[in-house]
Amino acid sequence: MAEARKRLGDLLVEAGVVTKDQLEEALREKERDQKLGDVLVEKDYITEQQLLEVLEYQLGVPRVSLHNYPVDEKAVELLPKEAAIRYHVMPLRLEDSRLHTAMADPMDYLALDEIRMTTGFQVEPYIASREDIDTAIHRHYYEHESGEEREIVKEEAEDIAVEGEAAPVIRIVNELLAYGLQQRASDIHLDPQETKLLVRYRVDGVLSTERTFSKSMQSSLIARVKIMADLNITETRLPQDGRIKVTVQHRPVDLRISTLPTVFGEKVVIRILDAKSALQDISEIGMNPLNYERFLRLIERPSGMILLTGPTGSGKSSTLYAALGHLNKEDVNIITVEDPVEYQLDGINQVQVNNEVGLTFAKGLRSILRQDPNIIMVGEVRDKETAEIAIRASLTGHLVFSTIHTNSAIATIPRLIDMGIDPYMVVSSISGIAAQRLVRKICPDCRESYEPSDMEIELFEKRGLTPGSLYKGAGCNACNNTGYRGRMAIHELLEMDEDIQNMLMNQASMAAIRKHALKSGMIFLIDDGLLKAKKGLTTIEEVIRVTIDE
Repeated sequence: MAEARKRLGDLLVEAGVVTKDQLEEALREKERDQKLGDVLVEKDYITEQQLLEVLEYQLGVPRVSLHNYPVDEKAVELLPKEAAIRYHVMPLRLEDSRLHTAMADPMDYLALDEIRMTTGFQVEPYIASREDIDTAIHRHYYEHESGEEREIVKEEAEDIAVEGEAAPVIRIVNELLAYGLQQRASDIHLDPQETKLLVRYRVDGVLSTERTFSKSMQSSLIARVKIMADLNITETRLPQDGRIKVTVQHRPVDLRISTLPTVFGEKVVIRILDAKSALQDISEIGMNPLNYERFLRLIERPSGMILLTGPTGSGKSSTLYAALGHLNKEDVNIITVEDPVEYQLDGINQVQVNNEVGLTFAKGLRSILRQDPNIIMVGEVRDKETAEIAIRASLTGHLVFSTIHTNSAIATIPRLIDMGIDPYMVVSSISGIAAQRLVRKICPDCRESYEPSDMEIELFEKRGLTPGSLYKGAGCNACNNTGYRGRMAIHELLEMDEDIQNMLMNQASMAAIRKHALKSGMIFLIDDGLLKAKKGLTTIEEVIRVTIDE
């Protein structure tokens, strides 16, 4: 038994998974209520699968996969939901007076003691990933609430502001948010249907329905979200927007709320703005080394205009914030005008557009220019007026960042000219244009290689590349059998060199400019995608999906 009570750090060092220096650094940075394993995974010293393998081998505790595991509901009833969530444990079955339990940390003796005291049974531990356990808790605890509790909810619509944490409707909304964060969802949709209310989560860009509530609960749940966002709960005929700052599972999270009247009631979309995962260092946004070097060179210029382009939800804001974070020094004045301000950045003055009182992008930008800025960020170039002011600002010694909606970096040039901007102003002001898309990453836990097909080889050769082995995800519990987990950006970056400027002044076609950019070594979106597929980061299908117009 003494051997089994070895500390986790010692086990990992013995197994050669981490070094003593990495262990000491993790122990120094570990917060009081944090698990050592979580810190090591967070710092990328080990993967969660490596952690589980070491524990399984060193402790002799069997590993279990909870996807489609036949959990005994009688065992679930023995352990309160609060204890299961607190200790990340999932009761599986009762056998020979022993409660078989999946645990993220089978060395958590405090958890083992509490389970034994609460249930009255000896614990037979198994190892499972934390994500696997949290998903099982959601499935077996949250989705099997008693009918009586759900009936109470519809009677409490008027009282939800004062009922406190005990109110079922408050608890359900909190559970929906916690599950969204645990699944790394970007949005939660409350979709009213004719006879029910659907709860859908957008994970890695894909929407899926996770829960269904009866129609009688619709008004209570939506009212609760509106109260949290300080919206008018009596107004159901007009769209409303709000914001909530909450702490979910000890993590501060910003939620952006949008309501929209539909024929079956108000639809609510909750955008989860998790600053921890979104505000990255510029070196972490996944640029190709060549693009990264060029992008740094562009943003470190004292003046000029840098545009980011891509569809909604392509990660443009994250790239802009990473660039601003890199430039955010004490000796520069950075001011932004955004709609909406997604993340609040220390040391940067951020202005929220408010069309109702006349504070538009153009008006805000004019005022910013009187505030002695060095760097300006305009959330989006939507019209000629905003574009002209931003361009003039870049020509008078300011560094200007903005976004625009076009299909590619090169397509941005005719888009600005179509807006009514004189070609000579476009040529003089723009330093560079970056386009980006998001692709799903292959799940690292079930990634496997395969030999490319003839079509895939042809695709690579057409772009002057050789494929070698390619990769895909087989599907596992960690990725919900999708083969993907997380997303990453692919980029293309057009630098406005002297040749391109001359071509534009001589009204050269976009095809000619594209040809010149290719000769100059520009990496297009599809090229960046194929290079990342070759490294085993994403799949060919994902690259084709987002670059189909190329």
